[in-house]
Amino acid sequence: MQPVLVVGSVALDSIETPFGSVSRVVGGAATYFAIAAAHFTNVRVVAVVGDDFDDERMKIFQNRRIDLAGLQRVSGETFRWKGRYKDNLDDRETIYTHLNVFEAFRPAIPPTYCASPFVFLGNIHPTLQLEVLGQVESPQFSVADTMNYWIEGTPDELRLVLSRVDGLVINDAEARQLSGESNLVKAARIIQAMGPKLLIIKRGEHGVLMTRPNGFFAVPGLPLESVCDPTGAGDTFGGGFLGYLAGCSDVNDEALARAVIAGSTMASFSVEAFGLERLLSVTRDEIMQRFSEFKRLTHFEEL
Repeated sequence: MQPVLVVGSVALDSIETPFGSVSRVVGGAATYFAIAAAHFTNVRVVAVVGDDFDDERMKIFQNRRIDLAGLQRVSGETFRWKGRYKDNLDDRETIYTHLNVFEAFRPAIPPTYCASPFVFLGNIHPTLQLEVLGQVESPQFSVADTMNYWIEGTPDELRLVLSRVDGLVINDAEARQLSGESNLVKAARIIQAMGPKLLIIKRGEHGVLMTRPNGFFAVPGLPLESVCDPTGAGDTFGGGFLGYLAGCSDVNDEALARAVIAGSTMASFSVEAFGLERLLSVTRDEIMQRFSEFKRLTHFEEL
């Protein structure tokens, strides 16, 4: 088991879905990632919060394998986001985004984190992602996340990030935008040529497509009776994926395939309740049982 370093946002989210609403619950990419990854390995968090992030909110990180030496606390308000989901839970309206203290965030990697073997660069400005890569010491495996805003607005900086990481996690629309290719198989090859050997394309309820040296690995979405809130599902996937991988003896095809299932498993729990509620309560036995459900869903004998 090796530690994972995650750099990203810790936020206060307000969420509305057809099934209810919550106000100012703890969220953010780094938070979802860390809570998911901590089910598999030790996690080191680099992020920033304001002085409104009180001890009660800090409790979500307690008694978990999460090191907060890299969590900066500064004067001001924590990053806040509010979104409203439509009936299908695919379409989302952002009501507001207040960066607050996150606007001036500059990742400072504690000396004890610099040799982290696994690194996840959350969805932050590519220049900040490059700053992180400049502070860590030759990680064994590094993965970046990005979004349409950076693809369109900072393409040169993003290309530099892609040339330096081992993997990239994006959704299908972002893969098409980044590559300029509508076919996802062709899009994946174009993006791989930019640098990352591994590409994971998230397809929402339709599952995940991952490249690997000899082809692809695809996982369907797990049929769920209860889907309440998709906020943070992608970051939860990233935490499950890299957290599991950090516990493997080798990063090979089989480990990567199981890591995708681990990420999908954690994401399937995340959507069952608002915010982090389900991730905070899920047990090891439940994770193993759902992992087995994925295996039964996809397993068949050769003809």
